[in-house]
Amino acid sequence: MRRVFNPEKKIYTLAVIVEDIPGILSQVARLFSRKGYNIESIVSGATDRPGITRISIELLADELMIDQIAAQCRKLLGVKAVKILDEKTSIRREIAFIKVRAAERAARDEILQIVNVFKGKVIDIDLEAMTIWVFGDQDKNEALIRLLKDFGILEIAKTGTIAIERGHGTIYDDNKLQEEFNYGKNVL
Repeated sequence: MRRVFNPEKKIYTLAVIVEDIPGILSQVARLFSRKGYNIESIVSGATDRPGITRISIELLADELMIDQIAAQCRKLLGVKAVKILDEKTSIRREIAFIKVRAAERAARDEILQIVNVFKGKVIDIDLEAMTIWVFGDQDKNEALIRLLKDFGILEIAKTGTIAIERGHGTIYDDNKLQEEFNYGKNVL
């Protein structure tokens, strides 16, 4: 079947709840690779439940693509829940460390003023450079990086995007009952 280009692509985030077992992150990432989807960002971390990990995967997709990859994720062993988080209905944030050249006192003062406007923090400083920490949405972090380029960026380290649904809804809502969801997964 030939895939038709859809100009309605936008950033989606998949929230995936998995068992905390060796290789599960790799298994999920390989699924995207096999299907020809490019992962823009992937982050995994602990949840409030022992033995359970949450993976946030950000990708540029259209509605059909995101529905298909979410359905494929749900079929993987070790996957407990999958939820599609739309840009408009979720909170999405990343952390960035930005090391910038700051050899002169005037440059350090100006950098501090810019960082304060963006509610960032200077987490390391010496006579030649400053390292800034900023937490926010991707646009905010990119705006700070653009302003700091004039001083000479030495290095940037960014996390991927983490996301959670707005309001009282959770990833555990709207998912099948556990017995129904796992039907056939444990049959070999």
